[in-house]
Amino acid sequence: MNPKTRIIFLISLTIIVLFVLGDTFFIVSEMNQVIITQFGEPVSGTISKPGIHTKLPFVQDVHSFEKRWLEWEGDSNQIPTKDKKYIWVETYARWRIHDPLVFFQRVRDERGGQSRLDDIIDGETRNAIANFDLIEIVRSSNRKFEASAEVGALGPDVNQAVSNISTGRVKIAALILKQASKITPEFGVELKDVRIRRVNYVDEVQQKVFERMIAERKRIAAQYRSEGDGQSAEIRGQKERELKKIQSEAYKKAQELRGKADGEASRIYAAAYGKDPEFYQFMKTMETYRKTFDDKTWFIFSTEGEFLRYLKSTEKR
Repeated sequence: MNPKTRIIFLISLTIIVLFVLGDTFFIVSEMNQVIITQFGEPVSGTISKPGIHTKLPFVQDVHSFEKRWLEWEGDSNQIPTKDKKYIWVETYARWRIHDPLVFFQRVRDERGGQSRLDDIIDGETRNAIANFDLIEIVRSSNRKFEASAEVGALGPDVNQAVSNISTGRVKIAALILKQASKITPEFGVELKDVRIRRVNYVDEVQQKVFERMIAERKRIAAQYRSEGDGQSAEIRGQKERELKKIQSEAYKKAQELRGKADGEASRIYAAAYGKDPEFYQFMKTMETYRKTFDDKTWFIFSTEGEFLRYLKSTEKR
């Protein structure tokens, strides 16, 4: 064998060996568990220990499955309640592959497992919802409504108006989990939790609910406006009363001051009249003339009248 042929042979042999070794060894991580099949049939138990493992090359295949908890999300389903009210219900669950060998034999892979969970959980959800009234599905406890502005506006009997429940949403979800968990081990699946994520009315009922909510909000707003108008009228009335009281007190004080001033003026006038009656009368007459006559007013008096007595006396002088 010449050197060139030998080199080609060694390279080919190396590639074949590496290829065989690559198909012989496989790694199992901490998050996975593995089963080995030969011609489609399982030939080993579950391999869950992390590390490097071996298998027969080319004739055996490795199937890896998650150890961790997985999430299942159900589609929204229209379900009638016991009191004949149709609602849309969405659920979700946490699950894991408990027995990979059984899981592989029954559903093959995770997609098949999700599909089988659709049938199991959706079916149990439908059965559970149909056995309870809507109020049981919506509420989780009989807690009282907290005192807030909106609740207070609904009236003092709002807690009595809401029906009490005997089971509640959480217990219904636990019932779904209990019933579904009786079936899932047949497929190598363990359910951790099932929850009702969302509940909605169907469209025609939802529209009526929205209209009722809008009407209720409008009623609350009208009540707030009425209370505001009442308080506004009370404030305006109080302001008017205070204003009239202030004006009355000011008028009273002004009259008292005017009375005192008039009294003092009368006292001064009386004193002046007592000292010189003629001069006092003269000054008052002059004051009367000044207030009576102006350049735009005409008067016709008799010459014998007392009003012009001082004017006539000046003419005689």
